[in-house]
Amino acid sequence: MKTHRIHCFGRTDESGNAAIVVEGSTLTQSQRQAFAHEQDASATVFVDFDASGDVQLDYYYPHARSPLCLHATLAASAVCFERDPRAGSIRFITSVHRQALEVERVEETIFIGVSPQPCPAMTADLAETAALLRVAETDLAGIRGPASVGSPKLLVEVADRSLLDSMRPNLAGIAEWSRKHGISGIYVYCRLRDGVYAGRNFNHLEPRLEDAATGVAAGALALVLRQSVTLLQGDGLGQPCTLVARYLNGAVQVGGRAVRVTAARSFNG
Repeated sequence: MKTHRIHCFGRTDESGNAAIVVEGSTLTQSQRQAFAHEQDASATVFVDFDASGDVQLDYYYPHARSPLCLHATLAASAVCFERDPRAGSIRFITSVHRQALEVERVEETIFIGVSPQPCPAMTADLAETAALLRVAETDLAGIRGPASVGSPKLLVEVADRSLLDSMRPNLAGIAEWSRKHGISGIYVYCRLRDGVYAGRNFNHLEPRLEDAATGVAAGALALVLRQSVTLLQGDGLGQPCTLVARYLNGAVQVGGRAVRVTAARSFNG
């Protein structure tokens, strides 16, 4: 099998959220999970062909399989566009929910088209949310969602970036809460200026695996705000990223840059 390591949504060529793209894999689902766990990356995507000949994407975080990961989709798109530089668009199908993803390239930016997806019916409790994030209830400016473009997120707004940057939430508690409600973590954000936001994604169990960029959250935020947004993420991790979510009459395109780095780690499973 062939592996590629791609930095996604990076503000510079040296920054970005790392994803591993795997082609030609014969690994079972449990072996794929073990492989993803061994990688120094927040997501791994396996590129397959289904019985219909569609290009299928199967996503894994180090701790769990995911129905959709947009930065991993960006990475897979970059590999495909490298192979066919004249191509202007690509179509993928996700493995878990069979969601169609239409991808287009505009100069250095790759845009992934997504649409609203069903979410579990729930109302987040203010006190419980604040406790999970280890902040005071008064620190929370609003709770939106859950909203989803393929992976449901609870969106929590805080007043300013200093609070956002200083947060050290209960990651194990968030993971347990997410399993209980069928939500893929909590995304916390703040408004910087008109149309520009900063955010952090709390979904992984280990602080070192925090996302430097979370495409599904950018898409969900554009949906709930009903506007196009620019989202800054990863600065506190030393991996500054910029995500652009274009709101288009109820649908969203999430875009950013993708840069090849090195090969993935070998697999000993």
